Amino acid sequence: MIDTAMVLAAGFGKRMRPLTDTVPKPLVEVAGKPLIGYAFDRLREAGVSRAVVNGHYLAEQIAAWGQAQDSPRAVFSDERDEILETGGGIVRALPLLGDQPFYVMNADCFWLDGEVPALQRLSGMWDEVRMDCLLLLCEPTRTTGYDGAGDFAIGGDGRLTRAKAHAYIGGYIAHPRFFADAPQGAFSTNVLWDRAIAKERLFGLAHDGWWLHVGTVPAIAEAEAMLKEIVTNGMPR
Repeated sequence: MIDTAMVLAAGFGKRMRPLTDTVPKPLVEVAGKPLIGYAFDRLREAGVSRAVVNGHYLAEQIAAWGQAQDSPRAVFSDERDEILETGGGIVRALPLLGDQPFYVMNADCFWLDGEVPALQRLSGMWDEVRMDCLLLLCEPTRTTGYDGAGDFAIGGDGRLTRAKAHAYIGGYIAHPRFFADAPQGAFSTNVLWDRAIAKERLFGLAHDGWWLHVGTVPAIAEAEAMLKEIVTNGMPR
């Protein structure tokens, strides 16, 4: 069982201003809960005992929120000296993450699970021999607040190619070797995903629940309305 996670919480959240003038985006609330709280809910349900949380913008607030959590136990990865983006942030945190596969979660968006929790489905599909990274993806029609066309296509064997079919929704499993020979400093994880595609070692799983992308202030109300709709009428089919 995977018991460690990396939670990415270092971004500026510029599109969420003025809310993020004083509060980091992961602590912006949707339906009375900070966005990062939804990530911790998923990790707790999956049996994760330790989550490394990075911080750059208003990092003291992120660190304080993490210190108040006991499940999973939060360990702070300090990036106040420079913003490292998604890839660079994980590379800095690798000494804290250990030598076993771990979950990676975005702290600024969240999903609702289908019948089987998504992280359980990911861990069930994970094959350390064939895979370096396994992404959770979603059809754009099963999202709220997302206006893109997708990022990847899932092949019959689960391998990914770059095509506009499924959107990446902020969760995956990675083996530490996925970050071998990574660029120094700030870089996007897309660099490593493209390398893994070339090696045929990037895989994906289609989410069977719903993804809520909260990228702007108006998207908060959209997400809250969708949550109410699902509570009342169940998951859309």
